Amino acid sequence: MSSEYAKQLGAKLRAIRTQQGLSLHGVEEKSQGRWKAVVVGSYERGDRAVTVQRLAELADFYGVPVQELLPGTTPGGAAEPPPKLVLDLERLAHVPQEKAGPLQRYAATIQSQRGDYNGKVLSIRQDDLRTLAVIYDQSPSVLTEQLISWGVLDADARRAVQHDEL
Repeated sequence: MSSEYAKQLGAKLRAIRTQQGLSLHGVEEKSQGRWKAVVVGSYERGDRAVTVQRLAELADFYGVPVQELLPGTTPGGAAEPPPKLVLDLERLAHVPQEKAGPLQRYAATIQSQRGDYNGKVLSIRQDDLRTLAVIYDQSPSVLTEQLISWGVLDADARRAVQHDEL
């Protein structure tokens, strides 16, 4: 296995693990020691080759089809997911209510549903951005620019929106 392929495979493994909210030690705990944190970490970094058998077992552990772990199986062959859309809730609180009211209510609803009240940041999905764009009567890319100008979204969010519009 080429080192580039191993790194792409590792990026997929890491993406699946983090989507499931697991740390490396969380994987070891959840698997009752079957998957050692140091081994999974070395797979994710591409430092250690993973056999087909072990990859199938990891896919089963994560509850995903094996092909989801293979590089080049996402649209466009992207090895890593697009940047996350993270709202800065502290900055959002300083945006005038007449501009940010719908976003503030939407964010509060997501926080309530998730039971996530850290008050600093909130990750949102592409679907959330599309919904907000409808609420604001703008395209997702125009809304993204507006949120960036308010300081609520990082400029890196442009890449996530461009990735989604491809």
